[in-house]
Amino acid sequence: MPKIYYVYILSSQRRVLYIGMTSNIERRIFQHKTHAFGGFTAKYNVTSLVYFERYGSALTAIRREKEMKAWRREEKIKLIESTNPTWKDLSYGWYQRHRYQPDRRAS
Repeated sequence: MPKIYYVYILSSQRRVLYIGMTSNIERRIFQHKTHAFGGFTAKYNVTSLVYFERYGSALTAIRREKEMKAWRREEKIKLIESTNPTWKDLSYGWYQRHRYQPDRRAS
């Protein structure tokens, strides 16, 4: 199975933006949400996944990440709102535990 790479944009409630790249988006977003590494996203609580793109090549993803980081803020906002106009967290529900509840039958 070919490896997939992701370029993503995170946002805080105050719309502070962060752009990153990863090969495991679920793990990486979880790390941001739990402030696993500290740094910028932890300091500004930048934890909502508001945009992402998939690539089949790490080099292509890295180029795109660098391209997006060089953009003005307005261009980043326009990109986010082109697919996610309400800025909802696209990772919502990824980390909730599922509780199995067997059928309860009347005796």
